[in-house]
Amino acid sequence: MGLYQMDLTRFLQVYVAQGSVAIFFLILAYLILKRGKQRLNVILSGSYITIAVGLFINFIYAPMQHPQLELIVLILYYLTIFFIFLYTAFLLCFVLILLKSEKIITTSKQIIIILVYAVILSCMVFIPKGVVINASTEWKPVWSWFYFSYVIAVVTIGFLTSFYFAFKIYKLFEDELLQKKWRYFLIGLIGLYIFATGTLLSNTLNIQAIRNIWSIISFALVIISPYSIYKGVGKQIGD
Repeated sequence: MGLYQMDLTRFLQVYVAQGSVAIFFLILAYLILKRGKQRLNVILSGSYITIAVGLFINFIYAPMQHPQLELIVLILYYLTIFFIFLYTAFLLCFVLILLKSEKIITTSKQIIIILVYAVILSCMVFIPKGVVINASTEWKPVWSWFYFSYVIAVVTIGFLTSFYFAFKIYKLFEDELLQKKWRYFLIGLIGLYIFATGTLLSNTLNIQAIRNIWSIISFALVIISPYSIYKGVGKQIGD
């Protein structure tokens, strides 16, 4: 298969489904920033923007189905994974600031948290044969179990830490309306984690039937979960 050639199913998945998700994420980021440029707004919108960036990088390498471009495809795929899962660091900073205040979680501390998470996540590229994506895999990413274990461990630690502090915030609320809004946020966090776990597992199992089923489920999750987070806190933090 040559450059810029791909089957209709993959085209629809990458450019229609994932393209719609990327645009949806950017719209949510815009709506949050439109309410104000406070640090909380910037951080929350940043989590949406990083995922959108990852999806847009996917647009670039998806049609590069040629043996001479295999290394470039692999590098771009790593960048896709990096940006998509970097959202966890932004959500963690967001929750910590809400819990501790901006005076305690300063901009410097926020940057350190994001950088540390980014470095740990980046170590995935040093795993030998962690991802194979070439003609032998029909240009679909296939993960090794060790690579899966590493990435899912990093994502899980980030999620559990964020969820722990988010739940502490939930317990502090006495107003029922605030609790209800924060439940949307918690549900959104869980949904994103399920999306991440299912996607990583699907790539590792490399069974086409599972890929097809999960692509439908993940599309719903990746729409509902970010909107749930936005509905829970994104509409209020600029007020």
